Amino acid sequence: MTDIEIPYNKDRHGTYRFFEILPGALSWSMLVLPLTLSLINVTFASIFILAYLLIFFVRSMGVNIRALQGYKTMELHKRLPWRTMNAELQSGEAADASAYAGVRPPNWHYDNIARLKAAAAEGGPAFRPDDMIHVIMIATYNETREVVEPTIRSVIASDYDMKKVILVLAYEERGGPGIEAQSEALVEKYKGTFMHAMAVKHPADIPGEIRGKGGNIVFAGRILQKYLEQQQIDPLRAIVTTLDSDNRPHAKYLAALSYMYAIYPDPEHISVQPISVYNNNIWDAPAPMRVIATGNTFFNIVLSLRPHMLRNFSAHAQGMKSLIETDFWSVRTIVEDGHQFWRSYFRFDGNYRVLPLYVPIYQDAVLADGYIKTLKAQFVQLRRWTYGASDIAYVITQGYFKKNKVPRFDLFTKVCRLVEGHVTWAVGPLISLTAGFIPALVNGNQQHAIIRFPFDQAAALNLPQIVSHIQTVALIGLSASLFVCFKTLPPRPARYKRHRSIFVVLQWMYLPVTTIVYNSFAALYSQTRLMFGKYFDKFDVTEKAVVTHAGETISRDTKE
Repeated sequence: MTDIEIPYNKDRHGTYRFFEILPGALSWSMLVLPLTLSLINVTFASIFILAYLLIFFVRSMGVNIRALQGYKTMELHKRLPWRTMNAELQSGEAADASAYAGVRPPNWHYDNIARLKAAAAEGGPAFRPDDMIHVIMIATYNETREVVEPTIRSVIASDYDMKKVILVLAYEERGGPGIEAQSEALVEKYKGTFMHAMAVKHPADIPGEIRGKGGNIVFAGRILQKYLEQQQIDPLRAIVTTLDSDNRPHAKYLAALSYMYAIYPDPEHISVQPISVYNNNIWDAPAPMRVIATGNTFFNIVLSLRPHMLRNFSAHAQGMKSLIETDFWSVRTIVEDGHQFWRSYFRFDGNYRVLPLYVPIYQDAVLADGYIKTLKAQFVQLRRWTYGASDIAYVITQGYFKKNKVPRFDLFTKVCRLVEGHVTWAVGPLISLTAGFIPALVNGNQQHAIIRFPFDQAAALNLPQIVSHIQTVALIGLSASLFVCFKTLPPRPARYKRHRSIFVVLQWMYLPVTTIVYNSFAALYSQTRLMFGKYFDKFDVTEKAVVTHAGETISRDTKE
């Protein structure tokens, strides 16, 4: 069996360290390239910068179009009668049109009915929606009841039979006695609603684990495995959705998830990724955090339409049998969600994919107890996300330096996208906003240029104007972001005046600042730490606060 574990920090040498250094080296090289080219020849630099900006511009336009398509798809899937559609898959027969009180299913639904019916007639897999058991695993550290309980209630409010749902509340011993008492109390309160409910305490300081979410949910997963064995429940029937404490699934999420697993012919080799929408507390968050939260929502909607780019992220679902085969998640990295894709990819020799589910799971924008704390907490969250660059070394060494059966071309394309994605995350905004002015600044000192052309001055002086025109046209694409922003906004709480809505429009003036400070700088910070072997050895929990209906801000921490 292929070893899929990421090396411990102390075991990373030679080739592995080279590929850890690679993303940071590429990013910093890209940042200094416009200046280096300008010192060699201004025209060369101008051509490079213009080509990069045009590629960036075309991709941005494509992203905006995809965002609108994705939003339309998400809204359709939120309205679909998933329970009725599951019943039709179960019976193998389409219901009469009168059975649909709202939106009729698309044509692909009837194709699925026919395909599953034919497979059953031929003695194929008979994995039907009624066979499934859903596990909702909520990972919590020291969040207050005001954060955790609404998540449990959102699951209960699902358009689904709760007697087919197991609740696992995974909490940390390091969270203190307060979180233990709270978790036990919540399980006691709601256990009668579910098929089964359990609170699982993850012991502190288990050897071989970093301090992170991965160890928590892995420990809970192993307890869950024992329970399923005791109850003689086939792990292939159990689908595990991992949630953070502030994640609230849409009412149709569980039914839609059942449908996805029922129609896929090889459910052991998939995971399902819903769309993360960061708007639970969007009205309470400061303007810069609202911009970032909306941008994250925007990106996740776009990504859902690009299945070849899709990876496990935040809240996601994977079958219990698949999790057992991969020994659950990694306990050695702080990005256990994205890393789980690669673990599964190598465990199943490339026969693994992430399927998009166009039904949202609503999450919190970053909000701490205080404005400065909120700004800091947002950076902490994004530096953790951008630390996914640590997977580059793992994927390359696992794929090319260890024996495996992964298809070579598929691996090559995935590696290229992985490297390009992280480098663009770090340098794309910086180059787009600043590089156009570098040749003009260098042009005043042309005697130092290695190569000089007669038209260098014209190239340098015209480039800022061309860049300005490109950026002006790109602003038109911002209308797609604004549209998605307003359409995904929840109703304005009564505690806020109407002028709060005006600030939601004006907040977009922060976009250049938030893009550079919270995306480029966070990515560069994470990649630079990797370059020097300064690993993140613990999961920095994003500090969040809750604003009550009365407008009171409550700290996220439980009181011991």
